[in-house]
Amino acid sequence: MRTPDVVPDPALPARVTVYEVGPRDGLQNEDVTLPADVKVAFVRRLRAAGLPIVEATSFVHPRWVPQLADAEEVMGALVDDAPSLPVLVPNQRGLERAIALGVRHVAVFGSATETFARRNLNRGLDDQFAMFEPVVRAAVDAGIAVRAYVSMCFGDPWEGPVPRDQVVAVGRRFADLGIDQLSLGDTIGTGTPGQVVALLDAFNAAGLPDDILAMHFHDTYGQALANAYAALRHGVTTFDASAGGLGGCPYAESATGNLATEDLVWMLHGLGIETGVDLDLLVATSQWMATQLRRPPVGRVVAALTG
Repeated sequence: MRTPDVVPDPALPARVTVYEVGPRDGLQNEDVTLPADVKVAFVRRLRAAGLPIVEATSFVHPRWVPQLADAEEVMGALVDDAPSLPVLVPNQRGLERAIALGVRHVAVFGSATETFARRNLNRGLDDQFAMFEPVVRAAVDAGIAVRAYVSMCFGDPWEGPVPRDQVVAVGRRFADLGIDQLSLGDTIGTGTPGQVVALLDAFNAAGLPDDILAMHFHDTYGQALANAYAALRHGVTTFDASAGGLGGCPYAESATGNLATEDLVWMLHGLGIETGVDLDLLVATSQWMATQLRRPPVGRVVAALTG
């Protein structure tokens, strides 16, 4: 299979962690609800392709995310790998369900804006922390790694551009709870490279260095790779991506697909940056998943290599 011409840039990080979110963030927004055995196979194939972190599912109430209602069944089948597979937990009950299955890495999902917090969490911007604080504290006390997602960091479909100081304030509050990593989401894909740099500068000024930050880009306006490159040059070394460009956000209609993992890996490999990912196996996995969903993958690299 074709590979990128490698031209290393010594100014960039030598290695990047690709945080695969397809089985959770990707599948939760698909119209087709897949059986548990297919989801399990998807996770295993992604791991076999060398993805170091694969977010496997969500322990959200089935009423809110019916596509992932089989979280117990999926994680039960993956019990041997459960300690290395992150899952999303919305509350104390979700955390308890995850711990019972051997999970050692969880994520919570917050908002940088009032409107999205109310639509997604049924709580205000400040009130969301009353829900998250006991969850994060309990996880940290149990020795479980915690990631916090902050959505709407660049733009909100109801509120428009989001003030950077507001985003930083929310992120700072999560960091003060004791999380291990903060993922900054361009949920509707309106961000541009200049905004990325400005936001990262603001977080650094607030005492949060690049090594605690991850970036989560959507490609709604075709900016995801450019934004990833800007963050990479800034010093960020963890990037969320979704195999085949799966997903979006079920609570924000203008949020289309995530940055495709293959597109990110192609760029990183072309820059001489190590990821540990086997691109051939990853492309084959996205093709396979596309047949399960009965639609073509969104990612450009998959289309180019298989067309």
